[in-house]
Amino acid sequence: MTATTESEKKKREEEEEPEQVVNPWEVSAKGKIDYDKLIDRFGCQKLDEALISRLEQLTSRTPHVFLRRGVFFAHRDFAEILDAYERGDKFYLYTGRGPSSEALHLGHLIPFMFTKYLQDVFKVPLVIQLTDDEKFFWKNLTIEECRRLARENAKDIIACGFDISKTFIFSDFNYVGGSFYKNMCEVGKRVTYNQAVGIFGFAGEDHIGKVSFPPVQAVPSFPSSFPHLFSGKENLPCLIPCAIDQDPYFRMTRDVAPKMGFHKPALIESLFFPALQGETGKMSASDPNSAIYVTDSAKDIKNKVNKHAFSGGQDSIEKHRQLGANLEVDIPVKYLTFFLEDDDELEHIKKEYGEGRMLTGEVKQRLVQVLTELVERHRRARASVTEEMVDAFMAIRPLPHMFS
Repeated sequence: MTATTESEKKKREEEEEPEQVVNPWEVSAKGKIDYDKLIDRFGCQKLDEALISRLEQLTSRTPHVFLRRGVFFAHRDFAEILDAYERGDKFYLYTGRGPSSEALHLGHLIPFMFTKYLQDVFKVPLVIQLTDDEKFFWKNLTIEECRRLARENAKDIIACGFDISKTFIFSDFNYVGGSFYKNMCEVGKRVTYNQAVGIFGFAGEDHIGKVSFPPVQAVPSFPSSFPHLFSGKENLPCLIPCAIDQDPYFRMTRDVAPKMGFHKPALIESLFFPALQGETGKMSASDPNSAIYVTDSAKDIKNKVNKHAFSGGQDSIEKHRQLGANLEVDIPVKYLTFFLEDDDELEHIKKEYGEGRMLTGEVKQRLVQVLTELVERHRRARASVTEEMVDAFMAIRPLPHMFS
């Protein structure tokens, strides 16, 4: 009787345990992330072909590979941003990074690569928030270490090629105050503790630093938080490119924005870059073999891909020739989908590999080439970023040519 009761209890606990957890601090799933469920749960919209075609038509530019292949797959009010652009109205971009590690992995680069494309095609200003305060609250790091990591991460961000005449990078420990802090207080007064618990899942053991943080990430969505940039332009809309795990912050922000007299920020959201071991969430900085880092050598990249990249190929050549690879679970193909520019080559690889004419080793070899070139290019760009350049991007200054 006891054994049956315990097994029933275990079964009930398993049923109650969510199949996937996606929030700004944790991404996990029993298997693959179900992005359709996320869209339903968060209440955002799918980014469809009609919107992508309209973007191409308005900008006269081929959509970014991340759009063509569904990496950025969801949005909130992106159509309204395109409406504004078509009318000739201005807007600005806002994205960010939580600086908790010395080196970025490829998953960290994705929002910045895409934001660079958006800045180039729309010719608009950009603010980039480094949430060094958030990492102090959530990680076992000192304030000094968080500030140092923010500067180091800024070098990787600058290396993505942002236009200094249109870009302001700031760390919270350095910038929060004045109009920015006033807006934080306005947001904080409009969100109840129960709402914060419902949105972010705060628990009784969480310290109040965590509970106080969400307004800090909310208010860069409001132009009046940056009077040195947008004085007299307090009605500017904002577009936020980010991974979908950041959506809870901006659901909260969109609730309070109209009450404060601002536009609701628009979002364009990406899926997660999977770990080398398989697609159960996003890569983990705590497991160096789960990720390719921008500091990895060519030898590191080759070893990681060959040893750790989960393959959908069959376990014998004979069987592989007969059945082909399972592309749904194959990580090398997924990584090529992110980073191989040539659409025709990607389709050729998928067809040949999926039908068994191409072997896992050949696909991994092509991936090693693509990632090595990407990482080397980034490493060269980062090596040219000086401390003076970081100071220039982070200087509180007007951007007189930000819309030209």
